[in-house]
Amino acid sequence: MPKALPDLYDCLKCPSYCCTYPRIPITKRDVRRLAKHFGIAEEEADEKFTKRGWTSRERVIRHQKDEVFGSACRFLDLKTRLCTVHAVRPSVCRGHPEGPTCGYYVFLTSERRDQEDPAFVARAYNLPGEFPQLEEG
Repeated sequence: MPKALPDLYDCLKCPSYCCTYPRIPITKRDVRRLAKHFGIAEEEADEKFTKRGWTSRERVIRHQKDEVFGSACRFLDLKTRLCTVHAVRPSVCRGHPEGPTCGYYVFLTSERRDQEDPAFVARAYNLPGEFPQLEEG
């Protein structure tokens, strides 16, 4: 039997980029698990936690506003960047990433090294005044 490769990422050192994907599909089984966890009816869980996806049959997790990436999964704790429903998280989250590496983590560690900042998080945008030395003046 071939030996498994070690994981080359550490989710605890990541700002939870995968939780900010605009489309995080969720199954009926996932909704049942969340409903049971929160002690509510499946219909209520579906209404509260999901919305229509790209097709009329697809359901995706609702988002919340996030200052790092714009929006994020409604179950992400925005301070700790950890999942608040980790034990009952949706199946798509359980299977991510699908191998020994995570593309975002590779990018993140490279950027942190290049910026000489172990806490650096690259955003898709810069805030006005964030880098005054680089702004025209």
